[in-house]
Amino acid sequence: FILKGGQVCPEGEDSSVTLFREYLRLRTVHPKPDYDAALRFLDRIAEELGLPMKKIEVCPGKVVSIMTWEGTNPALKSILLNSHTDVVPVFQEQWKYDAFSAFKDAEGNIYARGTQDMKCVTIQYIQAVRRLKAEGRKLMRTVHLMFIPDEEIGGHEGMETFVNHPEFKKLNIGFALDEGLANPGEAFTVFYGERNPWWITVHCPGSPGHGSRFVENTAAEKLRQVINSFLNFREKEKHRLNTSECLTLGDVTTVNMTMVKGGVAYNVIPAEMDVSFDLRIPPTVNLQEFEKQIKQWCKEAGDDITYEFAQKHMNQNITSTEENDPWWSTFSATCKTMNMTLEKEIFPAATDSRFIRAVGIPAIGFSPMNRTPILLHDHNEYLNEQIFLKGISVYKRLIPALANVPPLPDEA
Repeated sequence: FILKGGQVCPEGEDSSVTLFREYLRLRTVHPKPDYDAALRFLDRIAEELGLPMKKIEVCPGKVVSIMTWEGTNPALKSILLNSHTDVVPVFQEQWKYDAFSAFKDAEGNIYARGTQDMKCVTIQYIQAVRRLKAEGRKLMRTVHLMFIPDEEIGGHEGMETFVNHPEFKKLNIGFALDEGLANPGEAFTVFYGERNPWWITVHCPGSPGHGSRFVENTAAEKLRQVINSFLNFREKEKHRLNTSECLTLGDVTTVNMTMVKGGVAYNVIPAEMDVSFDLRIPPTVNLQEFEKQIKQWCKEAGDDITYEFAQKHMNQNITSTEENDPWWSTFSATCKTMNMTLEKEIFPAATDSRFIRAVGIPAIGFSPMNRTPILLHDHNEYLNEQIFLKGISVYKRLIPALANVPPLPDEA
């Protein structure tokens, strides 16, 4: 069996798996992702599917590509199937196999960077649409497949910029699907909101002096107090998570100390020391009150302590998962027809969904991978081919269900 583009399918391998493995071999890895290779691959796919492809260079060298399957009523709000093309770096010496070889073992586990995050979902969207089109299906709403760069480095030159672009507004999106996480159990996890990342550096100035003396009011003493306040709060949140039956990681604030700077020599007491933290704050927390708490910790630690944010996300939009919401009820009812159990959570890290929700569009984070350990960004990231193939069938049901949601009151 030969796929278009000259790819030969290994003996007995499903052509969707072959296509997935081909995509995994493209080195769209930071710090220098080969985005051109991904664009060539997607151009070929668009041609195979008979779909128009639009490319928008949102920042120099950063191209968003969109395949559009027009609905029978294109005036209605559209469905967005979003996926990012980039993947995080690898430490090859820690991997069993080459992280870009897409090696498949005897159990059908495919090892490669991006198998879970999120090249699987990209190919699942594509293959579901391919099957629907092959059956001659027509959908009422337009469906856009969007392939976006730079998600793994914060999305500043990707989705964050693109949501404010006129071309994005033209898409007239009513509902979006984006990435989720694997679930080691039988259930499937769906994400309706995200924690807000705050990256903060606290500057502690103090009296300098010789390393042989007891100098008063040193930077290190202030630094210690700041660190204690942040890490004591970390312990409380960790305890809250570990002693609660119903809380998940997305429901608590995580605090991690990630960088410390200061000092010039062993025998010189430094005039300033800095400490940086990565905070992830759930949408249930009052952000203004939380910042007041940080101010208080700094004040208690001593004079002239300041802080600055490298990142401070303030949008706390969440997507409705009420049964009377037409998008959610369609999504959940369709999953129910496939006997899928859904576990609703706040996403513990960050995805492009946060930018989509920030402009008022409902978005659900969902990667149909159950019975799968969570290995995104980890060594030996893999996905089993049967789980991957089942995901195509899931989207083959979800896409038409969502694209046939009847006109909503504001669309009439």
